[in-house]
Amino acid sequence: MTIKRYEADKDNTLINALRENLTSRGHQANLGASDILEIFSIHAQASTSSLEQARVIAQFPVSSISSDRSSGVLPASGSVKFKFKMYNTPHGQTTPEDFVISVHPLVRAWNEGDGLDMESYLNTEASNWMSASASTPWHTTGSDFMTSQWVSNSANVPVHY
Repeated sequence: MTIKRYEADKDNTLINALRENLTSRGHQANLGASDILEIFSIHAQASTSSLEQARVIAQFPVSSISSDRSSGVLPASGSVKFKFKMYNTPHGQTTPEDFVISVHPLVRAWNEGDGLDMESYLNTEASNWMSASASTPWHTTGSDFMTSQWVSNSANVPVHY
């Protein structure tokens, strides 16, 4: 079996994590130029009810994939498996052993940005937890991803992977 790899055109980590003071959030931080992506959920760091989250958004070269399918580089729909592969970056934190990651198609264009600060969350342009770009807020904080409210069930469009 041949493997064809497609890399993301752009990616970003969206966070609503607490800053070091554990009172204000870095939800307007842009991490688009970071060389790593973070996915986390932190419960009860500031209080018993506090929740901090990070999610990843990524855009893949759909037109290249479609072109490869049309030209026969990729087999017909239904006879190929696409896998989203991520790797662990060495770090000093505990790594979970059992977790589930949900993947949803985004329904809004977004800007990657060139923020790098994954500690103090000081880069605040482009996409972040609150906005798809510097001037376009998400309809739903944390990103606008496809749910059953966006498509009719009769359309047979998957909204969750």
